[in-house]
Amino acid sequence: MMKTGKLAVLGSINADHILNLTHFPRPGETVIGKQYQVAFGGKGANQAVAAGRSGADIAFIACVGEDDIGERIRQQLVNDRIDVSPVEAVVGDSTGVALIFVNGEGENTIGIHAGANAALTPARVEQHQQVIADAAALLMQLESPLESVLAAAKIAHQHQTQVILNPAPATELSDELLSLVDMITPNETEAQILTGVAVNSDEDAARAAAVLHDKGIRTVLITLGSRGVWLSEQGKGQRIPGFRVEAVDTIAAGDTFNGALITALIEQRPMAEAVRFAHAAAAISVTRRGAQPSVPWRDEIDSFLQQQG
Repeated sequence: MMKTGKLAVLGSINADHILNLTHFPRPGETVIGKQYQVAFGGKGANQAVAAGRSGADIAFIACVGEDDIGERIRQQLVNDRIDVSPVEAVVGDSTGVALIFVNGEGENTIGIHAGANAALTPARVEQHQQVIADAAALLMQLESPLESVLAAAKIAHQHQTQVILNPAPATELSDELLSLVDMITPNETEAQILTGVAVNSDEDAARAAAVLHDKGIRTVLITLGSRGVWLSEQGKGQRIPGFRVEAVDTIAAGDTFNGALITALIEQRPMAEAVRFAHAAAAISVTRRGAQPSVPWRDEIDSFLQQQG
């Protein structure tokens, strides 16, 4: 059970440039798009916003550029109930950028320029070690430098702060880092890269989870899209279904799930109830366009769950 208290999120901040297309372009093909928008994103910021709107007491460790968009993002994060004192404006750097295509089925492809996110070095992480030490949990992703993610995990481990890793974007990770993780939340692709097990069924998910348990991770949640999540706690697994909704845009659905999940766990909710809360938040998010604009507030999640019965 996670102790109550604050949540620290370490991660990325991007300005998302989003274009809706009927289909993704093939090499050499030009596709006319519609509904172009610029929205605030980045996996770290998305998860921080999801936690803040879900009710968490949260501080965010991140970097933006010394530019207008960076300052606007900081102001918006404050409106989302996030302590941004650990968000640094880096002189000479631009705020990170994501270029996003969304097709007619709500699927997306994304290209990222790290910008100031690359300036979140281990030295900067050390400057904010008290934020991590004071937190009940530290939530991270992989759009920050890997050496910084490792440095933050070590600080958390030293101070009995639980480490939750959403291993996205997908990449191979060292056993040193994985041994410091208490909970991991990969999707099927990420789980396969980390374990070598292709996740096409519940049985596959159980095998992948077992590999991650063997690396020292107590709790594994493999997100399965519309099929829900495979939850495995110390080797005991079950699939928890999600909610069926009409998806228009899946950007930030996983981020919304993660932020809402950890918020519920810090509130001492049982794991199955926390997953259901996170499923509801993610379900609402896919019915809306954009990353942070799609993230629901606590009262919206509670209302959705009441309607579901």
